[in-house]
Amino acid sequence: MRVNGRIGIVGAGLSGAVIGRELALAGHQVEIFDMRSHIAGNCHTERDQETGVMVHVYGPHIFHTDDSEVWDYVNRFQAFMPYKNRVKTTSNGQVYSLPVNLHTINQFFGKTFRPDEARSFIETQADKTIEDPATFEEQALRFVGNDLYEAFFKGYTQKQWGCSPTELPASILKRLPVRFNYDDNYFAHKYQGMPENGYTDMIGRILDHPNIHVSLNTRFLRAQKEDFAHVFYSGSLDGYFDHEFGPLGYRTLDFERFDYDGDYQGCAVMNYGDVSVPYTRITEHKHFSPWEEHKGSVCYREFSRICGDDDIPYYPIRLVKDKEQLAQYVERANAETSITFVGRLGTYRYLDMDVTIREALDTARQYLGRLSEGASMPAFQHSPI
Repeated sequence: MRVNGRIGIVGAGLSGAVIGRELALAGHQVEIFDMRSHIAGNCHTERDQETGVMVHVYGPHIFHTDDSEVWDYVNRFQAFMPYKNRVKTTSNGQVYSLPVNLHTINQFFGKTFRPDEARSFIETQADKTIEDPATFEEQALRFVGNDLYEAFFKGYTQKQWGCSPTELPASILKRLPVRFNYDDNYFAHKYQGMPENGYTDMIGRILDHPNIHVSLNTRFLRAQKEDFAHVFYSGSLDGYFDHEFGPLGYRTLDFERFDYDGDYQGCAVMNYGDVSVPYTRITEHKHFSPWEEHKGSVCYREFSRICGDDDIPYYPIRLVKDKEQLAQYVERANAETSITFVGRLGTYRYLDMDVTIREALDTARQYLGRLSEGASMPAFQHSPI
């Protein structure tokens, strides 16, 4: 590890900003590079000039965490306003509440179950012949049965991932997707909210330090690594190695914006479970800032597809083929020196924002600790495998 010199950071999103801030506070000169024309990565928000609505340009980002330190950290740079994500879904011509809860069950089956009655009823719906679910479909059928699976999981999942749920691992559906009460808060974390003035303003404040210099519209080249004591790379892992072992699989999103005079759907997120509807959901962005009032509205229809060479990668697919390639890239990265791969793209993992910030804080602290010991920094603080 080279003790003296500048720190290079690739990506001005959450990972790069947090690592950059921590190292700048420790006295390092930090150079941050980003190919886009703005900071904040996929969290980028901006005010729509016509309506005044705060728009989540790359789709909605809702902050939720049980990590007290991370919550305190983001609140140092932005006031977080109370926000609960209450998702609705349209299925077979009716609107239901998600996650599947007691109200959803009663409405769907035309019942007035109490919690214990609903639990017993769903047990009768579950396919108990599936003892060890291997696929997404088997996992859903085992826990909720065919009717709820068909209405709320099958079509949406097929559109989101571009393949049959029989091809997806059971791990995607990690927990029992049913609540036997009327709680319709999509997340169960202690801290939930939205930054009052948007994520871009928050990240701009994180980056506001005299030791940090940000270069936008700028591609970082591998040869530039030698100009820095250490590089933290939050771009795509396979991209850094020029896709030497082939591109890793990602899903990307297309957004079809439309404006509306008034309130289009009465909620921030409306899913569409029917395969006949080509989009996965519609988001109405003024509802992500319920403390504001706007007459006009900005909405996005959201379409999921396989990520092409010029697309923005969103969700790592991580099927068998991708994991085989990933292992090759991880081996290649571990042979590098003076570079650490971080974040969603750098570690080919789906990360919520709070986890991204937690890992960025831990990575910066690990670097400073190893620097003081004269020890080298690994290619990954969290292994992608």
